[in-house]
Amino acid sequence: MATAMTGHGMAFIRNLSGVLHSRLRGLHPQQLACLHTSTSLESKNWERKNLKVYPPQGLDDDRRPAEVHHSRRQIKYSKDKMWYLAKMIRGMSIDEAIAQLSFNDKKGAKIMKEVLEEAQEMAVKNHNVEYKSNLYVAESFSSKGMYLKRIRYHARGRFGIMDKVNCHYFVKLVEGSPPKIEEKTSFDQAKEYVQNLKNRKIIHSL
Repeated sequence: MATAMTGHGMAFIRNLSGVLHSRLRGLHPQQLACLHTSTSLESKNWERKNLKVYPPQGLDDDRRPAEVHHSRRQIKYSKDKMWYLAKMIRGMSIDEAIAQLSFNDKKGAKIMKEVLEEAQEMAVKNHNVEYKSNLYVAESFSSKGMYLKRIRYHARGRFGIMDKVNCHYFVKLVEGSPPKIEEKTSFDQAKEYVQNLKNRKIIHSL
């Protein structure tokens, strides 16, 4: 009886592996690259935003600025280290962002610079941007990629678990000059906070 159960179990495993192999073989290579990742569903569709078609504009409407979405996935770098660099260049013009990353010695800065140059080239070739310097970084962020568990060996036959980390980097370039950031002092923030409290009291009294 035990041998029969073992035979049925082995046959089930063979059939299961055959089904999985046939399904994976039918997938596109780009779909296979997205397997076993921890990225969100929204970030998988990041490049598809370049294919969005807008309705035609009227003669009196302002020209719609071009937008370029670009990314690089499965970078052998920490997402937290990449986040600091991504936040630094957010809101900068493309030339200023590339200049800041050129003077940074970190590994993530070199990778980020390559991604920005690729996106800048895509904007000129595919999105009808006349001047490649007339762009700014509208969005720049990183996310978690594939984490691989590995054994770290210690003395006296002991061991621990370490992670081989990966991350994704996403950037969005928009045509035009970067918007001006309103600088607020601590006194301005305090005045705004007090005004909000007064408005709440007036609303509650009514």
